[in-house]
Amino acid sequence: MSFQQLEYIVAVDECRSFSRAAERCFVTQPTLSAMVQKLEDELNIVIFDRSRKPVETTKSGKEVVVRARKILAEKEALYQYARELHERLDGELTIAIIPTLAPYLLPLFVGPFLRLYPGVKLIVHEINTETTIRKIKSGEVEIGILALPLHESELEEFPLFEEPFYVYQSPGEVQHLKKFLTPKDLDVSRLWLLEEGHCLRSQVVQLCNMREDSGRHSHLSYEAGSIESLVQLVDNYEGITIVPHLAVARVTALRRGHLYAFAAPKPCRTIGLVTIAHYPRKKLRAALMQVIQETVQPIIQSGYFE
Repeated sequence: MSFQQLEYIVAVDECRSFSRAAERCFVTQPTLSAMVQKLEDELNIVIFDRSRKPVETTKSGKEVVVRARKILAEKEALYQYARELHERLDGELTIAIIPTLAPYLLPLFVGPFLRLYPGVKLIVHEINTETTIRKIKSGEVEIGILALPLHESELEEFPLFEEPFYVYQSPGEVQHLKKFLTPKDLDVSRLWLLEEGHCLRSQVVQLCNMREDSGRHSHLSYEAGSIESLVQLVDNYEGITIVPHLAVARVTALRRGHLYAFAAPKPCRTIGLVTIAHYPRKKLRAALMQVIQETVQPIIQSGYFE
């Protein structure tokens, strides 16, 4: 068994074609096919069903591919560790960030980070928490930027900052007369939520001590895929929604009057970095954390209503 064979089966699994996998690996199809067959013979496992078009990975083969990805990720991590011993922060860095944070956080730190570390190539994926956890474990993603805690024994968590929540509401809501609100002030039947799969949705449900089916408007049922969609729903159909701090910075001056702060203790979410346990590129991780904290903390500390 060789690393090359593992790379070949990963390529076939992703391309679902021996010919396209061979092109991606810069070898001839007969060479790739022979190497894959040799690995199947060695393991006594049929990894691919060649009778299907496109090629399908067998049930046993899927587990082999998962393990192959982990082995290849460990190989790359070893090279990265060796580079860091020589103080070289370079190479590709694959990051996953949750959708309720990506549009607001990425513009803050990506530019400063790349100016400080021009040898690093950032590859950023905007994906939900569940998918990010799976991709970190498989080695497809190195670092996740997520809401904590996750309670995953295979992962390490590094808090970055606390992001307070605000209430965005239409002018007709009765609680608009109060300067500071509490979760008990919110009419959950008027609350617009993100669609299932977003961690922010779960946090809002928990904050308001509500059932999953209680936040519904009587004549329209709609679950948004972004914070901006929630704001638009409130603007057009009234009601309320919960907006995290960094998103508030993007609210226009005209809309700012519809925002209300919570009374102390202010509800918030913890944003942090997540990596696989024993992640080798510790200096690069520390550099990324420092840049994010230095760019975000002034915004978090500024407040909007104090």
